[in-house]
Amino acid sequence: MAKTRVWLAASLVCAGAANAAVINVGDSTAPWLGFMNVFELPANGGGYVFGSPWGIGDLRATFDDPNSKLTLWANSIGDPNPYWYIGGGGPGAQGNKVMEANLYQETTGLLHGQTVTFQGIVQTNTFTQAHTAVIFVKDFAPDYSSVVTSIIPLVPGPFSVSLNTINDPARHVQVGFTITGPCVWITDAEAAGNAMITTIPTPSGAMLMGLAVIGAARRRRA
Repeated sequence: MAKTRVWLAASLVCAGAANAAVINVGDSTAPWLGFMNVFELPANGGGYVFGSPWGIGDLRATFDDPNSKLTLWANSIGDPNPYWYIGGGGPGAQGNKVMEANLYQETTGLLHGQTVTFQGIVQTNTFTQAHTAVIFVKDFAPDYSSVVTSIIPLVPGPFSVSLNTINDPARHVQVGFTITGPCVWITDAEAAGNAMITTIPTPSGAMLMGLAVIGAARRRRA
């Protein structure tokens, strides 16, 4: 593990000279944001319902800093209303909405016109076929009306996803993870699976992300 920490930190420090930025996953002290997009089930047309900022814990994302681990779970809504679960919530209930949970970091006016790479290590992915898990770099227009995206599936092993961002300092660049699938009652979450990712705190990475203007991200669709 010690060798991995040194290599990842060094890659971030050296990247700036080549008009590129390498961002590591980082631990809970990184400026993580949460955003949830909600859709109808495909059987009900699959239409977009709403999107709003969500707390990191509400996304079912948990950090274990002492063990350098981030765990992503299927989203669980504690409300038994049939709006969320077919026939009402409870053990074994089927979700009545598709949840697109986004855990991400965002910068504005910092990573434009660069090759931005998001990298880390996925330990495990045990999600069932009901959920998809991806890793992304996104480059949003200043008003969030359009986006350019590079996405890879979240599979065990080292990962690296890159995107050549547009040279406009008003654009917003995001890196992170998306878990998509029906909401799951909390007692059934274990059976739905999860993903575990190695987190490596890097002071250089924290400094890079700390320079970002991220306030608008809390009001916009991820």
